[in-house]
Amino acid sequence: MGRIVGIVSIKGGVGKTSCAANLGASLAKEFGKKVLLVDANFTAPNLGLHFGIVNPKYTIHDVLMDKIDITEAILDHQGEFHIIPASLVDKKINPFKLKHKLNRLRDNYDMIIIDSSPNLNEEMLSTMIASDELLVVTSPDYPTLSTTMRAVKLAQQKKLNISGLIVNKVRGKDFELSLKEIEEATGVPVLGVLPDDIRVQESIANTTDFTSRHPTTNVSVEMKKLAATMIGQEYQDPRFWSKVKSKFNKEVPKHELNRALFRQQLNKE
Repeated sequence: MGRIVGIVSIKGGVGKTSCAANLGASLAKEFGKKVLLVDANFTAPNLGLHFGIVNPKYTIHDVLMDKIDITEAILDHQGEFHIIPASLVDKKINPFKLKHKLNRLRDNYDMIIIDSSPNLNEEMLSTMIASDELLVVTSPDYPTLSTTMRAVKLAQQKKLNISGLIVNKVRGKDFELSLKEIEEATGVPVLGVLPDDIRVQESIANTTDFTSRHPTTNVSVEMKKLAATMIGQEYQDPRFWSKVKSKFNKEVPKHELNRALFRQQLNKE
């Protein structure tokens, strides 16, 4: 039975959708998993746009309005993974039907990834309820951290499982929050640290996932490590200089330790 993972944040512009898109693409292309990406940002969707899907015949809105069976809204993306896009034109729906609709698809996929709304409303709550576990996307600044803490608090109130944080758009500057500060404030382990890279926007403009377009960049390697962790595997950085550096630098970053603990726990279950 496939796992359903919700990608959430309560702030626009942190890269939630690009994280969802690239995590799904990595799981499918790098690890051969059967993946379904679902756009649950019902009022401002753009997951489909990341892959060049502009005017699909059916969307998740049609599913939640009971106009079609959910299987009719599934689009095959180049034979690699599947997507259920959302309608760019707002339609009145009941977002809390999402859990029931997606549960029917569990046996067909290894992983179902939901891209949620960035607003603290019924749309985000529907993603949280529909998911087995959550990944919360944040960035290393105080305004985003405050909204991240709200997302974590809401999930905890609903007794939902938060697997970890993805810290995105990291520039390595002294004024940025450290991973330790972020973890202490949220009480949630960091599982992924993605450097800021303008080429992420370039890949979106070209409707291609970043991990395929720029496979050997720091962002792509880190995303593949996160994807591997989510399925209990370990991804070894294939780049020569990274291998050389690892021989001389014996200090293991905190998020690498967090991933090792996550894999260990996942493989016990």
